[in-house]
Amino acid sequence: MSACSRRHHWCWNNPELQHGAAMTSWLPLCRGPNHLRWLLKYAHSTPHPLPLPSSFLRNQHKSIMAAASSALSARILPRVVAPVASRLARPAFSSSIRQFHQSSNMTAPSQSIATLDSSLVSRLPESSPTLFEAKKAKNLSFEAIANKLGREEVAVAALFYGQARASPEDIKKLSELLEIPADTLETQLSGFPDRGRILDMPPKDPLIYRLYEIVQNYGYAYKAVLNEKFGDGIMSAISFSTKVEKETDDKGEWAKITLRGKWLPYSRF
Repeated sequence: MSACSRRHHWCWNNPELQHGAAMTSWLPLCRGPNHLRWLLKYAHSTPHPLPLPSSFLRNQHKSIMAAASSALSARILPRVVAPVASRLARPAFSSSIRQFHQSSNMTAPSQSIATLDSSLVSRLPESSPTLFEAKKAKNLSFEAIANKLGREEVAVAALFYGQARASPEDIKKLSELLEIPADTLETQLSGFPDRGRILDMPPKDPLIYRLYEIVQNYGYAYKAVLNEKFGDGIMSAISFSTKVEKETDDKGEWAKITLRGKWLPYSRF
């Protein structure tokens, strides 16, 4: 017989418990939360399955409950009341709380954007530092600027490096977006670009060198396939467009570079 069962057996077979007037005297003898729960359970039951006078339960109900409250001593109280109270006080994880966390505004970290390498400044037109500084201050990507200008982002990047010419419409939109005085941009972006001066050959930057390496490895393969498809000629880099795309699959992220140029056959003379 367990300790709790022995207590139950003692309580209900003790001569004092056969008298309703003595009922309140044994409640302080409770030694644990399970025992007290057992006693209170049967104190509330009518008719009672054990030999407890039903008249006592009806007439002395308030006395029993008062005595039970006093029986919750400092030793029993934390074991019985505190766990129940803590469960009641525990905040319910309702849908509204979950919705609060889902809808809370989180500040997005600043995106990584391309900035101007100071070692290139001496080779670039004066418009390049002006444009790149404003781009950095606004924390704008070339994609965002291209969307504003209605152009491909590679073309916009070429404009920033002085390798492409800006139209009057480009200058107006850049002035509005980057908050650069239109007069300043008109002065700095006027004239014709001096293309091809920024790059050393072979390139030293690893990413640019990879493109150079592609031409080294596949240059003659490109030439052979292009000749078979188009004949004797070249692909124009003037009537030309290019774009960079990002593709993702289960193997990782992939860079996709498209080169689109008009085919120019050699003239016969």
